[in-house]
Amino acid sequence: MKQKKFILQEKDIPTQWYNIQADMPNKPLPILNPATRAILKPEDLFPIFNEACSRQELDQEHQWIDIPDEVREMYTYYRATPLVRAYAFEKALDTPAHIYFKNESISPVGSHKLNSAIAQAYFCKKQGVTNITTETGAGQWGGALSYAARVFGLECAVYMVKISYEQKPYRKSIMQTYGSNVTPSPSMSTRAGKDILTANPSDNGSLGSAISEAIELALQTPNCKYTLGSVMNHVCLHQTVIGLEAEKQMEMADEYPDMVIACFGGGSNFSGISYPFMRHNILEGKKTRFIAAEPSACPKLTRGKFEYDFGDEAGYTPLLPMFTLGHAFKPASIHAGGLRYHGAGVIMSQLMKDGFMEAVDIQQLESFKAGVLFARSEGIIPAPESCHAIAATVKEALKCKEAGEKKTILFNLSGHGLVDMSSYDQYFSGDLQDFTISDEEIAESLKSADILNK
Repeated sequence: MKQKKFILQEKDIPTQWYNIQADMPNKPLPILNPATRAILKPEDLFPIFNEACSRQELDQEHQWIDIPDEVREMYTYYRATPLVRAYAFEKALDTPAHIYFKNESISPVGSHKLNSAIAQAYFCKKQGVTNITTETGAGQWGGALSYAARVFGLECAVYMVKISYEQKPYRKSIMQTYGSNVTPSPSMSTRAGKDILTANPSDNGSLGSAISEAIELALQTPNCKYTLGSVMNHVCLHQTVIGLEAEKQMEMADEYPDMVIACFGGGSNFSGISYPFMRHNILEGKKTRFIAAEPSACPKLTRGKFEYDFGDEAGYTPLLPMFTLGHAFKPASIHAGGLRYHGAGVIMSQLMKDGFMEAVDIQQLESFKAGVLFARSEGIIPAPESCHAIAATVKEALKCKEAGEKKTILFNLSGHGLVDMSSYDQYFSGDLQDFTISDEEIAESLKSADILNK
């Protein structure tokens, strides 16, 4: 059976981002200065982030925030993205569930990350910033920011987690094609990197360590700001264009999701697809389930602890109230590099704590099995990160089959996997493995966060 796509017109692309903080019954706990424990004000973030994003980060008042005309114009290059009814996938699963996916893989860089990269690069340019730095796990964010930086005439330096730098060489090539300088992290180019390598010369890196290096470079470089691809509130804000479009498209399909599913690293694509629908749960009492699919190798939502922690390994960031495995956590070298992060975003952590969302952990082999089935059904090869959302969708669709329930499932296809084919090669050859973290390992890693909360 053919796919059925629901396509919006250019006029239907959102003109505002949705700020869920304004509607939350329990606001997120305040972000703190680690030295003084004082509540952060926007100007406290100015040395690291551009001023517009700093204000968006702490805005708990305005429900809607205008998208600048220049940003929305760039969105029209690839938005609105299609919503697709996955008939062939439903047939392969023999499920009565109706499965829809929002296809963010059609952006110029192949993932949802461009939604925030454009906005952050624009705000930096408007402020007069000339240089930006960032980190990247699997490389989707680094590629997106590299392209956005080129569009707005900014110099961009990217610290790429070392294991992904080695596993995904073409991601590095994409960033270099757009003109960025790419360094494997941890490196000897920063104090944070040197300290990590001194303690462990064979350290494969993590998003936490790459963030530390990127922030350090930003603070030491004139007219430079740090940009982030996930976790932070302003990033999640920018991504809500995904769910706002999906709302209109589900109306076109004459359906409403019983479940909304997305993979989860720091939370950018999960928030993007979920927040606009979640506001109806908060304000109108709807009962949609929101399911975050995280890797079993990095289970901060399912097995982590809610407390204040640093967002990076070296402790350069403010203290964030979040579900965490401890900022010293060293995730296993799974191929879903974008999900190898120790903590969850502040807003999502509060929503998780308050029961507005739930989480499931997915093993690596299960995720690739689901991704292959989806590719063979729908023709799109998903990124390893997106495979986790697909695996969670498979679980729920099979539950519907067992119960004979006709539920509507919406998931976010956050990116394609055409630059990740080496991981599929390893899957087909039997060289991939699952990783299980023991309770003792999590408890040991959490000590790095526990000490901050005494």
